[in-house]
Amino acid sequence: MVTRLLVAVAVALLGPLGAVQTAHADTNDNKFIALLNSEGITDHVSPSHAIEAAHTVCSKLDAGMSPTEVANDVLNSSTMPAYHCGYFVGAAIKVYCPQFTPEETPANG
Repeated sequence: MVTRLLVAVAVALLGPLGAVQTAHADTNDNKFIALLNSEGITDHVSPSHAIEAAHTVCSKLDAGMSPTEVANDVLNSSTMPAYHCGYFVGAAIKVYCPQFTPEETPANG
């Protein structure tokens, strides 16, 4: 379970980095919702609730939590499956707090 969650978080954190953004998204909020929609994530109550939760992700990262810890927190406080939770955290990082984007490491060390 932990390994599966870590893989989901890693995929989610790196996935949005390569995702094609919706053409001409006007605001960060539109970009964030478009990322969620592109992945089929509609588990959120409303777009405004999802945006608020994304800002909470950044606040938790600012407070010193790791992306994995935040994804676990999202998993435990929502009805989203693990992959969606990890992707949600990755999308929040990409759009609202890119300073927490994990650095890519070469596959061969």
